Amino acid sequence: MKIIFVTGWVLSGIGKGIAAASIGALIAWSGKKVFCQKFDGYLNVDPGTMNPTQHGEVFVTADGAETDLDIGHYERFLDTDMNKYSSFTTGRLYEEIILKERRGDFLGGTVQIVPHLTDLVKEKIRVGFESSGADVSIVEIGGTVGDMENEYLLETARQLRHELGETNVRFVHVALLPYLMASKELKSKPIQHSVRTLMSYGINPDFLIVRADTDIPEDMMSKIASASGIPRSATISAPTLDSIYRVPLAFNEEHFWEKILLKLDLEAPKPDMKNWIELMNNIDNSLDVIRIGMVGKYVNLEDAYYSLNEWLKCAGFHLRHRIKIRFIEAEEVELRWASLLEWLDGICIPGGFGTRGTEGMIQAAEYARINKIPFLWICLGSQIMAIEFARNVLGIADASSEEFTPKWKNNIIHIMEDQKKLDSKWGNMRLWNYTCVIRKWSLAEKVYDSLSIVERHRHRFEFNPKYREQMEKSGFIVSATSPDGTLAEVVELKDHPYMIATQAHPELISRPHCPHPLFVGFVRAMI
Repeated sequence: MKIIFVTGWVLSGIGKGIAAASIGALIAWSGKKVFCQKFDGYLNVDPGTMNPTQHGEVFVTADGAETDLDIGHYERFLDTDMNKYSSFTTGRLYEEIILKERRGDFLGGTVQIVPHLTDLVKEKIRVGFESSGADVSIVEIGGTVGDMENEYLLETARQLRHELGETNVRFVHVALLPYLMASKELKSKPIQHSVRTLMSYGINPDFLIVRADTDIPEDMMSKIASASGIPRSATISAPTLDSIYRVPLAFNEEHFWEKILLKLDLEAPKPDMKNWIELMNNIDNSLDVIRIGMVGKYVNLEDAYYSLNEWLKCAGFHLRHRIKIRFIEAEEVELRWASLLEWLDGICIPGGFGTRGTEGMIQAAEYARINKIPFLWICLGSQIMAIEFARNVLGIADASSEEFTPKWKNNIIHIMEDQKKLDSKWGNMRLWNYTCVIRKWSLAEKVYDSLSIVERHRHRFEFNPKYREQMEKSGFIVSATSPDGTLAEVVELKDHPYMIATQAHPELISRPHCPHPLFVGFVRAMI
């Protein structure tokens, strides 16, 4: 195996995921097959039941795994699907260990962090590498060096380098270079301590990525390299850029891909960056601004809608327009919808769970329908669109969802049959890639330019088909369904410039240089 471990220091959110994805992209563009994994220290079994305002969005892979949002970075930058072996939490690993112990797999022996848990992590890394057919695996260790919950992961990495040799296991450390406003200077001491802390675990980093919010002078970079004991050529400057998509280009300028592949004793052909350079040209030439209102319930943390935010922006770049997203708390819309929604070029309602804010979303839907404002709905948004139409066009005053009002008569949205008998709430929604069949002559056909598509899903509730005939007579069109025709996948309105919704999550399969057709159509309708 050829493995690159990526670690971080000082704080979470420093950019380990972007760094790992950018390194992976450069290696992939050099003709190598790359697989990415992330190991997180928290005890949740997976991110599926975690509040997105704490850890950001849940990214669903093509094989139905609910994973950390960094897996989305890997897919987008490498233009390759990740899978269920790409994301592991301590909770998931502990669960597997404990189940083995309860079955008697350890024959009554004492079960310990070392070797049992560390050996399990090695197994997951090996299975991920082998199942993907990768030339190189990039393994991101979540959190920061020094976190108690992640120490066993560092020990696993140390053991792997000892077992496989330096040529096969390399370490990239990402650390913050803070700027003190009071003294107006960059301070390198935290980075020095971070490297020493990592060394205390028996790991000497091969590369050091220096993160800062400003440009880093050469004398500072030389000082950091000298104090950390890392060659200057292996100390990589990484100031904050105006777009995360510039990071691979910045790494390329420092020949990072070549240095790391040579350290792994692999050939290092020059990466083909044609599509990425074209994306940068589009970004640089996107001057006209489009304003989109994101009406959601997790808007206090933008990462809760990370993929959706990025692909709205990338759809704008694709059409040479810059997207400005205004995050609007759905509950606030209930109080003063007019002042929040006016002056917007388009409105988007993303996914979510629970009743909070749904009445505000319904008001936003009514506003967009009446005022002919382009509107894109994702997952919960598609259900909100159906409820609003039933209430305000068909006159079904108590139209709602079984999720919000289980005992009401007119639940336009109801729980799927295969979900009714489930007791637990994790890993058992409608997850995975599913085929959708598109209706001829619909807006969906025009947007997708196809009559058959594949989308990723994550939901329990569906449009209630008993209302379909009544709603279609009034202009609410089910324009894509499951192959058997039973499940509504895409819905749209007649006589509206762009009011279309999908039960799926198209943001999960969009790519920077090839944004999803629904997003491109949405932006085009606003131009």
